[in-house]
Amino acid sequence: MSITGIMIYYYFICQRRLWYFANQINMEQNSELVKIGKILDETTYTKEKKQILIDNTINIDFIKNGAVLHEVKKTKAIEEAGIWQIKYYMYYLENKGIDNISAKIDFPLLRQTKEVVLEAEDREILDNVTKNIEEIIEMDKPPQIINSNICKKCSYFDLCYV
Repeated sequence: MSITGIMIYYYFICQRRLWYFANQINMEQNSELVKIGKILDETTYTKEKKQILIDNTINIDFIKNGAVLHEVKKTKAIEEAGIWQIKYYMYYLENKGIDNISAKIDFPLLRQTKEVVLEAEDREILDNVTKNIEEIIEMDKPPQIINSNICKKCSYFDLCYV
């Protein structure tokens, strides 16, 4: 099974959402926030070649100067998940023999950028995370609801709470 960047992102947000997504239960098409994200993608960094899909597994927002990966996010609300997502891209490419990669998360609405570094301990964490994701996906039913503040804005809210 291929672990995608969005799976890493969802793992750090909500493992129930990860399970739904991995099991082809998709609710994003109904989400206003997802629509806003798509508009943001279409209207920012227009000079860059965007959506670089590698092995049908990782989808990098854009790459600058040959080795600087960029991930674009609307807000810093779930920044940690975005950091792990781009660390996974670095880890994935490193495992394919591509070294000396750097990465940044761009927050165009905030006009901020954050550099991201892949540390040795991150590689160990990502080894465990990918194993955990495989286990979650194989579960017969989704994990428990997390009852977080982010749930109210989640595209899967109705599925979990109604």
